Amino acid sequence: MTLYQDSLVDTLRARLAGPLPGREAQYKMASMRRLQELGPNPVPPPDAKVACVLNLLHRRGDAWHTVLIQRSANPRDRHSGQVSFPGGRWEEHDGDLSNVALREAEEEVGVPQHYVEIIGRLTELYIPVSNFLVHPFVGVLHGPADFRPQPGEVETILTPALSDFRSEERRKVSDLRVGDEGFVIKNVPYFEVEGRMVWGATAMILNEFLEVLGE
Repeated sequence: MTLYQDSLVDTLRARLAGPLPGREAQYKMASMRRLQELGPNPVPPPDAKVACVLNLLHRRGDAWHTVLIQRSANPRDRHSGQVSFPGGRWEEHDGDLSNVALREAEEEVGVPQHYVEIIGRLTELYIPVSNFLVHPFVGVLHGPADFRPQPGEVETILTPALSDFRSEERRKVSDLRVGDEGFVIKNVPYFEVEGRMVWGATAMILNEFLEVLGE
């Protein structure tokens, strides 16, 4: 695959290859509850499951966008109904971790794997509530942005412009009611995207990416 020639992509590729902002950037979008769960130096338990997500960048006109999904309601999914990056669980037959990110993007938003160039990865993040160690990848779409939600798994596909996140008005804090029992998490930082809350691990990963992206 020919590398995408664009100043933003070239800059990101170089920055992702160097030292990353890491947990310090991620924790800026974590609730106090999450910070208490993780601690300053979190060590995932031996039985932690491995998952991979893809921050898929694509150009529309003069603007760069990313791709997020709103997960379908599912009582068996600890993250039911939440907004996240496309992604899923790693299995032994997957081989390289990036294969999972590419496969899940194809399944969940309809992007053929051969259209995507992986340009780097962000800092892994442990999610206590579901016991997943998540490895985030950053990719660039070379083909058409013809996204199709996976029936039964993806309710909606969101494609916000990266420039949207430069506004402080997108960063908010609110109490959040989660789960069937209506448990309330106090003072949750989140990004507002198309009227939806992007919080938790996705917001933490997204914030590290934004710090890599810079001004």
